[in-house]
Amino acid sequence: MPSRASNPDVVVVGAGIAGASIAAVLARGGVEVLLLERQCGYRDRVRGEYMAPWGVLEARALGLEDVIRSTQAVDARYGVPYDELAAPSIAEEAKSDRSTIFPDIRGPLCASHPKTCQALAEDAVRSGAELIAGVTEIHVQAAKRPSITFHNGTRQEVRPRLIVGADGRASTVRKQSGIHLNKAPATHVIAGLLAEGASRWPDDLFAIGVERDLQFYVFPQGGGRVRLYTCHANEQTARWAGRTGAQRFVETFANLRSVPESLGLGDIRPAGPCGTFGGEQTWCDEPYADGVVLLGDAGGYDDPVDGQGLSLALRDVGQLSGLLLTSGDWTAAALRQYGEQRAERLRRMRRVSKTFAALMTTFTDAGRARRGRYYAASKAGHEDVRMALGAIFLGPDRMPSEAFTDKLHESLLASLGSVALVSVADGLVWVYWV
Repeated sequence: MPSRASNPDVVVVGAGIAGASIAAVLARGGVEVLLLERQCGYRDRVRGEYMAPWGVLEARALGLEDVIRSTQAVDARYGVPYDELAAPSIAEEAKSDRSTIFPDIRGPLCASHPKTCQALAEDAVRSGAELIAGVTEIHVQAAKRPSITFHNGTRQEVRPRLIVGADGRASTVRKQSGIHLNKAPATHVIAGLLAEGASRWPDDLFAIGVERDLQFYVFPQGGGRVRLYTCHANEQTARWAGRTGAQRFVETFANLRSVPESLGLGDIRPAGPCGTFGGEQTWCDEPYADGVVLLGDAGGYDDPVDGQGLSLALRDVGQLSGLLLTSGDWTAAALRQYGEQRAERLRRMRRVSKTFAALMTTFTDAGRARRGRYYAASKAGHEDVRMALGAIFLGPDRMPSEAFTDKLHESLLASLGSVALVSVADGLVWVYWV
């Protein structure tokens, strides 16, 4: 147990994927790290199990790819757009090979979230970090020499050089440090569930499509397990609520007519909780304060509709750890560069995910017609589609700045057929192209 006299260089609050990753990287670099986690054991949180190809590159650069792969992660090399607009055999003709995006990257990486958190936390400890689990009553005091108190049997106080908040969407560190969180309202709701019994679903195949009033996702995890997600209208927040919600969820996938029966979704059964959460977008213009910096979802997160959360978190880890390991200046002024680059990265992905959501979660006749035109344009290799949505696989930093302009995205949506809807929230006007 740390004592009042034990003041490590860095305290990381939250030993999830982002927090455990930066603890491992910093400890490996000779930084004294204390890693705090409220859970005593990781449980299924219904998120964070798909890593885009560009995120796999980030994990590799951090020396963490093998750690994640040790959880029996699988490479989802092929993507098929199973959709109500086409027979399964036609959809399969449009199968894409994601292993061609980057050399030596075999496509998106799919892994168990609890197992990945555990593996990364163990790697952090092996690298020299101290991990304390079961922590409660955290209180952070932002200052040039910050302090943090917490309970773990007894009250502990630590005064590190820097506190890294990696404690998720409802971040205690963010709130107590007075860091402002911006929020764009959700246009849809996302739900997920882990299922087993999918022995016929290939480990190298993922699917994203739409049927009736649902966008659906199937991501393999190996061993006959798949992570299933749906996107549906905000008005249906309680769609999977209640004791029978998880069973109704898997039955919906079993009854999808756009997915071949031969893939065995009719055999699946729930293997975890059914969780529902909003598709809002959040961000911090300045994800830092004196003695405090935010990482991953704590500093704002993208709409999960295009699966960028894990990759963005690891990019945060790479950028922030690089700064801390190469400079002795950890002041708020020195963290400004990290904050500015992170804010721009999230801005870019907000633009991309807003367009992707408009294309995939508009459950109307006009929406279906536009989605069909989008599929046709994508198959034909139209440049405006590649530019507007390329960051989903390449990442926001590998595309030119013009790929993220409102002009490009609005032009694309208009060319496919779009209507502008306006909503007002938090005193701001938000325009959605649907």
